Amino acid sequence: MAEFTMELNDEQREVRDWLHGFAADVIRPAAAEWDEREETPWPVIQEAAKVGIYSLDFYAQQYFDPTGLGIPMAMEELFWGDAGIALSIVGTGLAAVGVLANGTEEQIGTWIPQMYGDQNDVKVAAFCSSEPDAGSDVASLRTRAVYDEAKDEWVINGTKTWATNGGIANVHVVVAVVDPELGSKGHASFIVPPGTPGLSQGQKFKKHGIRASHTAEVVLDHVRVPGSCLLGGKEKLDQRLARAREKAKASGGERVKNAAMATFEASRPAVGAMAVGTARAAYEVALDYAKTREQFGRPIIDNQGVAFQLADMRTRIDAARLLVWRASWMAVNGKPFTAAEGSMSKLFASETAKKVTAQAVQILGGNGYTREYPVERMHRDSAIYTIFEGTSEIQRLVIARTLSGMPIR
Repeated sequence: MAEFTMELNDEQREVRDWLHGFAADVIRPAAAEWDEREETPWPVIQEAAKVGIYSLDFYAQQYFDPTGLGIPMAMEELFWGDAGIALSIVGTGLAAVGVLANGTEEQIGTWIPQMYGDQNDVKVAAFCSSEPDAGSDVASLRTRAVYDEAKDEWVINGTKTWATNGGIANVHVVVAVVDPELGSKGHASFIVPPGTPGLSQGQKFKKHGIRASHTAEVVLDHVRVPGSCLLGGKEKLDQRLARAREKAKASGGERVKNAAMATFEASRPAVGAMAVGTARAAYEVALDYAKTREQFGRPIIDNQGVAFQLADMRTRIDAARLLVWRASWMAVNGKPFTAAEGSMSKLFASETAKKVTAQAVQILGGNGYTREYPVERMHRDSAIYTIFEGTSEIQRLVIARTLSGMPIR
């Protein structure tokens, strides 16, 4: 087990500086254009592929960093560049992790390369979990997968929503219900190969922020996939369902639901790191502006009203990073989140991003409200962090339940 430390080693610093350079030189100059276009920034993704950032190898190296700091460090630097473009670069990783976590070696070797393509023909993948009536409530999914034993195929019907890369992806990973009585334990994940009949893009959402990231509904109408597309395989699924049925009988179902919530805990610090990156970017713009903008014959940072805001902004950012790094270290070293530390990190970092970007707009005044300065875009982008991967309200609920041991509703 790696000791917890706030000091990056030489290799981590080298990676951080490399990512920061890419964010500064490639992502930031393109940010305003792709935000206005509200389209997937394919040229930027291709550049990321050429230098090795958009690849499974890169994310695997960061994921298996024994300190746990590889992923949050990478997320912070990329999202410091621009949240929308960064999400387009890292969004495929959601689907890839789903396959890595649940798939067989053959499935991993077959499908993950198809998710990324290559530097001359980049592809993206989509992870499809949320539904119109099931966002935070993962036990309420309605998309069904029914096994056709005669053909060894699964038939999937339903509608997914808020899917990053949904409909434009080469490979879709779809979470569906196979046993409704088991709640979230009755779910399974399926690969939907490219060109599969019955899968189509529904509504593409025109969003308040992260507009360079494609977000859409995915409609599954009698989609048939081979039995080999069930992640983990049929035998493993049957064994897992049998165990879940026994546990559900013993606990009345409540333990099943709590286990699903615990699974999400481990992924939330990465979203917190994204929020830290956006907050840091806005703070840096505001600090530079306050040092150069003059009113009444002196820089506005000479006024306590501005200087104290910047002090609070930096303090919150550093505190958020500490929470994210602690939770990330705990997750990679198998430390249980006995106080919902994963949710704590995501909650505080998300709320920090919203507050800090709003303060940055205020410090820039009228200029901050225009698209001539990036803090306006950063403020719009920051709103997503308190919504996706569990809203701030859900984070507070998880924390309160964990601390109290009570079924708070």
